[in-house]
Amino acid sequence: MFRGARRGLVALTALAGTLLAVLIGVGFGVLFWSISDMRQANLAERHAVAAQDQARLVDLLVIDEETYQRGYVIARQPDFLGPWKVIQGHFSAQAQKLVDISTSPVQRTRAEGIRKAGEAYIRDYSIPVVRLAQRGDPRATSPAVTLDGKRRVDAIRGLFDTYTTTETATVAAREATTDSDAQHAAVAGAVGVSASVLLIAAYSGYVTRVIVLPVRRAARLAGRLAEGDLTARMPRTGAREIGQLETSFNSMAGSLQRSIGQAQEAHRRLRLLYDASMAVGTTLDVARTARELVGVAVPRFADFATVDLAVSVLQGGEPTPSVGTRLRRVARDGVRDDVPLDPVGAVIRPALHVPEGPGTGSGALFVHDLRASTGWQDRSPEESGRLLDYGMHSLIIAPLVEQGVLMGIVSFWRGNASRPFEKEDVADAEELALKAAVAIDNARRYTRERETALALQRSLLPQRLPEQPAVEVAHRYLPASTRAGVGGDWLDVIPLSGARVALVVGDVVGHGIHASATMGRLRTAVRTLADVDLPPDELLTQLDDLVMHLPGAGDGTRDAGGPGKLAVTAGQLGAGAGELGEPVERLDSAAGELGATCLYAVYDPISRRCTLAGAGHPQPFVIAPDGTVTAVTGHTGPPLGVGGLPFETTELELAPGSTLALYSDGLVRSRDLDVGQGQDRLRAALASAAGSADSLDDACGAVVDSLLAGPPADDVALLLARTRAFSSDQVATWDILPDPEQVALARTLTTQRLEAWQLEEASFVTELVVSELVTNAIRYGTPPIQLRLIRTQPSSALAAGALVCEVSDGSNTAPHMRRARSFDEGGRGLLLIAQLTQRWGTRHSMTGKTIWCEQTLPVAGQWG
Repeated sequence: MFRGARRGLVALTALAGTLLAVLIGVGFGVLFWSISDMRQANLAERHAVAAQDQARLVDLLVIDEETYQRGYVIARQPDFLGPWKVIQGHFSAQAQKLVDISTSPVQRTRAEGIRKAGEAYIRDYSIPVVRLAQRGDPRATSPAVTLDGKRRVDAIRGLFDTYTTTETATVAAREATTDSDAQHAAVAGAVGVSASVLLIAAYSGYVTRVIVLPVRRAARLAGRLAEGDLTARMPRTGAREIGQLETSFNSMAGSLQRSIGQAQEAHRRLRLLYDASMAVGTTLDVARTARELVGVAVPRFADFATVDLAVSVLQGGEPTPSVGTRLRRVARDGVRDDVPLDPVGAVIRPALHVPEGPGTGSGALFVHDLRASTGWQDRSPEESGRLLDYGMHSLIIAPLVEQGVLMGIVSFWRGNASRPFEKEDVADAEELALKAAVAIDNARRYTRERETALALQRSLLPQRLPEQPAVEVAHRYLPASTRAGVGGDWLDVIPLSGARVALVVGDVVGHGIHASATMGRLRTAVRTLADVDLPPDELLTQLDDLVMHLPGAGDGTRDAGGPGKLAVTAGQLGAGAGELGEPVERLDSAAGELGATCLYAVYDPISRRCTLAGAGHPQPFVIAPDGTVTAVTGHTGPPLGVGGLPFETTELELAPGSTLALYSDGLVRSRDLDVGQGQDRLRAALASAAGSADSLDDACGAVVDSLLAGPPADDVALLLARTRAFSSDQVATWDILPDPEQVALARTLTTQRLEAWQLEEASFVTELVVSELVTNAIRYGTPPIQLRLIRTQPSSALAAGALVCEVSDGSNTAPHMRRARSFDEGGRGLLLIAQLTQRWGTRHSMTGKTIWCEQTLPVAGQWG
């Protein structure tokens, strides 16, 4: 029995041992299965997190694509097009990467759908909409197109939401699996302990310390990592499978951190290029554009930056494609001011300053390590030594090329504690140079066109106002300094017969070469009509008819567009444009925008009367000799080119020494000032200048300086004319009876007056002229007949006086000069007068006509 009991005990012990072994084996099996499943769960979770991050990156690309496309369509600024195109180049690769790293076939199918939907959105919607906007098609901003884009983007975002939701659920499921496996391992350990206290207790402690706690730590760290804490890491124990888990977890966290860093670096570069698009080229000034470029590059891209341009580019000329072209430094900036680089204004020799280095294949020169580049140091040992001692260690030089011609170079330097340039930085440097080159070329073209317009305007305006005895004149003309170009304002002083003078101020609508050319036409027409001695109202009527018959006027072609183009980007004009660098409409007015204003005044120093008429132009001011300023009141006719409305004259009697102030509206009108307020300021400035200025020219300058705080936005013209009055001793008038015997009396009266004026040397010619004119008036004219002699004083020490002879009669028939044949008894009088005098002509009045001629007297020796 004992033996049987013993055998039973042994059997029972063996059974218990077997059961214990089985239980331990089962427990260990469950434990090993849990550990393996946890490894797979962690690997799947890592792939799911990576897929989530890649999905967010692709989602951001879609959002940025839509943002830049909508920004361009709304603002029509080409600065949005650069980032827009960059995103298109990156989208397909990033979307394909999302497909490759998807965690399941279903997710890969969804990722493929995202890729196709995004590419379809770019191809079928974004690009066509931008092209419509480039062409100015209003469908680009229509509600239908906008809703279609929103529908497409919402559909893509819906795919992203489904994708990320699935991945989030996968991560959560894997975490739950990890926790469940840990619990299974704990249960297996507890069963082992119940079977064999010592073995299971030891084994449970081992499992808890080596497996359970690291797994739970991994689960907590995975949660922190999923929440965005990229610093989460597992401590390295190296314990078998847990060591592999630690290695995998830390590798996943490091990879994710590197990916985020790369995305941030890409975003930084895109932001740099975007800011450059917005900041570079805000004006049409070459030097300021260069300064804007270095301002963007320092310190975000380089520690120091310089821009060197060809001298011809700074002057608005065409850059020459010569290797030895001189460059002038126009911009320099850096993190410090003591850099040993040539200052702004220095002449640069490119052959000595362009270092030798490995070409990038796209025109830029890249030197990673200046100290190791012997070729760069050999270019200029002294300068390279200074730069190396200063701490420079890396360099990129990018050419400023437009239309295949080198306009200059931009150099980027890094030194001191900054990391050296890498090959990836060359693309950013070239992109910055490309944007700057377009803006600089636009500014160069604008400078050239402005200089051309200014040269045309200067050639059409009077270089100096003529000397004449009626008025003392001073003037100021300031061309517009805005990007719109010079305008069509003009002023003129035209000597007329009878010692009179015409004062003219006009303004042509628009700016640029067209306005200057139109101004030249009108000024020539005014001088031609003034030579005919038309009254002011009739002259403006003829001028109005001329403007109406100019090409483009009155034929319905008053659109703002013109055939000429000037390449100006949207960043410079604040308007939409096409692709980067695509020309937009010329700054000056089109040929169809014809319109002008004009004020024409005639002053007679004998009667001291001023007759004036205006066509849409502001009325002048009169400054009395005592300094009182009065605005001329009178009817102002319509602007030239309107037609169908009359012009009326205004007559003034001016005291000797009065000053007429004629001006253009650029002097009294601005964005912050209406015409009425500007005229009040002009009145005050004229009163102040009249009382404080020593001369008329000083008064003219003081008025302009007090009214203009800076460069004018429109052309400014100011003409001051101080009147003179002839004394009774300078004019002699006689009534002549219509009798041929009166011709001898007229000669006698003329001779006596010339003797009184001590002009005996002019007696012979004057008697002959008087005899011929009086004879013609008696023979061909009608009473009353009048003879008048006018002696004009020299207006300056170097000017000459003049003797004017006028014969008036009641007939409106004007004589014409002709060449008489050998046997003709008459027809030689006017030809003789034209040969003996400097000027002659005919002017008509309400009561008849006046034939006049003028002799120039010697400069000195004729006055008593």
